[in-house]
Amino acid sequence: MQVWTTLIHVLQLLSALTMIGLVLIQHGKGADMGASFGSGSSGSLFGATGSANFLSRSTAAAATVFFLCTLALAFLSNSVGGRAASGGSSVLDRAAPAASAPATGAIPGAAIPSTLPAAVVPAASAAASSGSEIPKQ
Repeated sequence: MQVWTTLIHVLQLLSALTMIGLVLIQHGKGADMGASFGSGSSGSLFGATGSANFLSRSTAAAATVFFLCTLALAFLSNSVGGRAASGGSSVLDRAAPAASAPATGAIPGAAIPSTLPAAVVPAASAAASSGSEIPKQ
């Protein structure tokens, strides 16, 4: 099974590199306008319109091979051998760990120490109730 996976990986890599190269070789849509005014594109290896047709069909063939390799790798990863390694269940199938409940009578924020000095805390509560600003020290 490992040989097939390696072979499909190599084939997928080659088809991806081929597809990248073919896309970079192709002309843009504006290149046809320059060929009609004598740009010299008609003297190419495949003729005036033959290169676009050949390159686009070759790109489609490389894309088809790439997607078939991707589907084959997805199938092989979900096959019986792939499920045996992961325990045969999904993360969503496993039970969630139980959350620890706080002790009765405990206040959730009581364990956090205050960073303000004790003298500032009463002044801040008095300022908040009166609507004035907190005095600066």
